[in-house]
Amino acid sequence: MVHWTDRSRFWDYSYFFRTAAMTSSAGTLRYKLKIVSYTYLQAMRFAVEEINNSSVLLPGILLGYEMVDICYLTNTIHPVFYFLSNNLSLVEIQRNYTSYQPRVIAVVGPDASQAAVTVAYLLNQFLVPQITFSATAKALSDAKIFPATFRTIPSSEQQITIIHKLLKQFKWNWVIVLASDDDYGHQNMQLLRAQVTWVCIAFQETIPVQQEQQEDPNNTAQEQIKDVVAKISRSSAKVVIIVSRELPLISFFEEVIRKNMTGLVWIAAEAWSIDLSIHSIANLSRVGTIFGVAVQNVPIPGLDDFQVRSPSGPTDSGKGQAVVNATCNQDCDQCLAMAQLYDNSLRGMGHRIDFNVYSAVYVIAHALHRLLGCNATQCNKQRVYPWQLLKEMSLVNFSLLNTAINFDFHGDPPNSFEVIQWQWDVPGKPFKKIASYNAWQKKLYVQADSITWNTADKLAPKSICSEQCEAGQKKKLIATLSCCFKCVDCEAGTFLNKSVDDFTCQSCPLDMWSEPGQEECFMKLVVYLQWGDPISIVLVSFSVLGLLATLGILALFARRAGTPVVKSAGGRLCFLMIASLAVGFCSVVFYIGMPTGPRCFFRQTVFSLCFTVCISCITVRSFQIICIFKMAAWLPRAYDLWRKYHGQWVFVTAVLVVKVAIIALNIYFHPPVPVRARPRNNPVVLILMCNRNYRSSMVLNNAFDMILSFLCFCFAYMGKALPKNYNEAKYITLCMIGYFSSWLALFLVMSVFEGIMVTIFDTATMLNNLFAICVGYFGPKCYVLIFHPERNTPAFFQTAIQSYTMRQE
Repeated sequence: MVHWTDRSRFWDYSYFFRTAAMTSSAGTLRYKLKIVSYTYLQAMRFAVEEINNSSVLLPGILLGYEMVDICYLTNTIHPVFYFLSNNLSLVEIQRNYTSYQPRVIAVVGPDASQAAVTVAYLLNQFLVPQITFSATAKALSDAKIFPATFRTIPSSEQQITIIHKLLKQFKWNWVIVLASDDDYGHQNMQLLRAQVTWVCIAFQETIPVQQEQQEDPNNTAQEQIKDVVAKISRSSAKVVIIVSRELPLISFFEEVIRKNMTGLVWIAAEAWSIDLSIHSIANLSRVGTIFGVAVQNVPIPGLDDFQVRSPSGPTDSGKGQAVVNATCNQDCDQCLAMAQLYDNSLRGMGHRIDFNVYSAVYVIAHALHRLLGCNATQCNKQRVYPWQLLKEMSLVNFSLLNTAINFDFHGDPPNSFEVIQWQWDVPGKPFKKIASYNAWQKKLYVQADSITWNTADKLAPKSICSEQCEAGQKKKLIATLSCCFKCVDCEAGTFLNKSVDDFTCQSCPLDMWSEPGQEECFMKLVVYLQWGDPISIVLVSFSVLGLLATLGILALFARRAGTPVVKSAGGRLCFLMIASLAVGFCSVVFYIGMPTGPRCFFRQTVFSLCFTVCISCITVRSFQIICIFKMAAWLPRAYDLWRKYHGQWVFVTAVLVVKVAIIALNIYFHPPVPVRARPRNNPVVLILMCNRNYRSSMVLNNAFDMILSFLCFCFAYMGKALPKNYNEAKYITLCMIGYFSSWLALFLVMSVFEGIMVTIFDTATMLNNLFAICVGYFGPKCYVLIFHPERNTPAFFQTAIQSYTMRQE
């Protein structure tokens, strides 16, 4: 309230302030709580007297104050309306309050968040500046809703951030969270759960808050506290975070002591982190280590002596005697004896909240100094409205006791919280600083060496739901808590990449493998049929032997090219067969060594074409003999056309064209590209093969050869009664049986084995079929040419034909 009289010549600004919290059933506790509030009042009075005695700030102006006890939370509306009323104790309803003059022009307090928010809604309607010194509610930072609200304490968001970083510093991820059953507890609980997402909460409970006026005949609140303490004692969590006001914690910690709970870590919210009434509970030091998030301590010179000095007499009390009689005891004289009794403890507690109150008064003084246009000697005495002062308060920026004082857009100060530890072994120093927080860098600097752990081994306790897994073990969640899990070895072929996910084992790449419980994969052994393998040497030896035999047959047939035996073998067609056999034996080299693109291409084409040429030549030769001895008589015209247009060559050419088309389709659908495949029975190795779908490729490549072989077998069977020189049914049958049985064996092997074994059997099958033609078809001819040249004459063949003709007649 701005009040001007010629008699007293001072400005009277009233401050809304809580003087005591009267909610305990014990009288001693009432005084302990009251004395803490008394220190806040004294800090305000001390600041006012400093300013009034200063010649630099507000020269010629005297500040006045008025203090109101809001009785914790129950008496907020009445004082607010009292402050907003005019000199007639009325709050006038006006369309525009620009020229409205309330009883006060600035309010400091209240300290509780819930009360501060309630008051802020009313004060902001009149644009009366409000500075709260210990209300941390996040809502007060909303400049759109509360444009006239400031505070000299950081918001609760910073408090939760510090708790989060403290948990991370000591790797505590298994915690218990307790909150008072009021707005302060619920709001901070929500912030905690929203920010500290990596921590698992063993359980969360509310601590009942009972007002002094409330009766509890059934002792319900105490029973709830007992239930909460019992749950803590049964839990494996060793860290308890308590976001609560101080009032319900007296009974709570008394129950904790009664349960003889020790070795825990208690993290206190700023609301009770420096509460002497809780600190002085008997045997509290046994419960474990208590940390607290507290306002930074800024020593105020002279304040400690001011708090215990005797009333100065008529001058002090006369400043506002009329107001004193109308409200409460402004000097709090009844607290002096208690202040003197607890002087040492109060000095040891430091000037944390005291400085917030002290700086709040200086903020108003500096804003008035600018608003009144003060210089070094005087100020312009004029009527001041709250909205004018509000504008100047948002712009203040000064240094007070080496501490920057200003406000951001949200009305929050630049200063930060710090972390303290409770101690009982140093008289007069109940709290010591163990960590500081840099709000700009968002870093918590912990002084680990200064921490004293109240545990059996004097070490920081562990508070984790599950121990960390060994290397190569993934976490398998228990229920839905990310901190509670059991460790499971990663399966073979998988590995654990902790930078990606602790709960899933990733599969190794195709060319890598891992044993169970590994954090990395190793390269697989790539296998293929190598040149140095013994089986490769055997296959190449048989290939060279077959090639030499084929070259020998070629030389023998070339030397006897015009003889009847060579002509009966197919004439010029037999040389095409021999050439195909030679190329087929040479194609073995494509099956040995590292598969490449060209090697795979020749592996899929060369032998298939060569073998088709051989089968087609044998087929057309068998058909041609039947034409000579049977179709010439049955179908003479057809036989003439066959001879005229060289039917055997037309047939072989047509077969080759069809075979080339089949091979082209096979290459299109099954490209001969080297691939690496995982075998079923040995995952440690990787098979380097030419076709992933080699079974389908083989079936497509050999289906046409199967048809030709069947035709050849049929023609050979039809010619079983022909002359002996032309009757080769048993030899061709032997070749075809060898062909069918070898492919049947190969498909059986492919159904059981894979990799090198299939390549070996495929190569062996190829050699077997080539040798079957070489020995079964050309062997008898070579035998006659070498050992019975007398049978290789036209007369001998003519005699055989005449004998066959006579039998037919």
